[in-house]
Amino acid sequence: MQGMALSRELYSSTLPLLQRRLPELCAHAAFGLVGEGSECFGFDDEISRDHDWGPAFCIWFPEAELDAWTRRLEPILVDIPPVFEGFPTRMAPSQRMGRVGPLSIEGFYARFLGLSQPPQTWRQWRALPESFLAVCTNGAVFADEPGTFSAFREALLAYYPEDVRLKKLAARCMGMAQAGQYNLLRSLHRGETAASMLAAARFAEQALSLVFLLNHRYMPFYKWAHRAVGALPILGTATRDRLTELAGLDWKQGAHLEDCAGEVVERLCHAVAEQLRTSGLSDATDDWLLAHGPSVQSRIKTPEIRAIPVLLD
Repeated sequence: MQGMALSRELYSSTLPLLQRRLPELCAHAAFGLVGEGSECFGFDDEISRDHDWGPAFCIWFPEAELDAWTRRLEPILVDIPPVFEGFPTRMAPSQRMGRVGPLSIEGFYARFLGLSQPPQTWRQWRALPESFLAVCTNGAVFADEPGTFSAFREALLAYYPEDVRLKKLAARCMGMAQAGQYNLLRSLHRGETAASMLAAARFAEQALSLVFLLNHRYMPFYKWAHRAVGALPILGTATRDRLTELAGLDWKQGAHLEDCAGEVVERLCHAVAEQLRTSGLSDATDDWLLAHGPSVQSRIKTPEIRAIPVLLD
């Protein structure tokens, strides 16, 4: 069983205890499992169990109420079994790592975003690391009677303002073209294996981010991005498959790999270019993504964002 399902079952089995000893708790707290850890993305497996893994859940309060509720909760939380369904729980203070147990709403979001309320301006949105946005909107909220935690979450899940999304898309087009359609092939032609691998990795990261942006989803931390992209409806499967092909090439072949790598890159760039045109995001007529970047950027309505150099995110 994966960690999210275990944690939900632990919460369900613990709720009667909490309601019996603190009947007013649910009117003041939100419960769930969101944040760091592969289980919050649903990607955990047996390897994940070697550290910071096990059934647990978060209990979120407004910052001003956290200390008072924590003092009342701790004597109850010690009664949660140390083992649940055969797995060690993480609800004891020494096991929480600041990820589970009583937490403040403002502190939880500030930990990842540096903000105690949802971003209010395009500058704030543009400055937020995408992987941190993914972390604080993943997982599941089991219950939230007050609604404060969920309101913050929903504001983030509503996604970037459209002009910020377009700016990022434009920059990703440029990055894919520069790293994949240009520098990867030149590095291979020169026989520069390390530079080729760096260019391929840069191309892959830019392509993954672009596809998440097309799907209005936040790209997670790089080690989960390839696994996550396959579930996206727009170009998700194609991107996963092309990058799997690219990763499977024999990079020791150097210059002999140029045609093969170039073919994989161009297939993905063609799919991206087609999607941009179909979505009305670009008027560029070929598959050279360096031409699509300025076309996407031209659709930005906010003058200050449109004036930012297209390569910059």
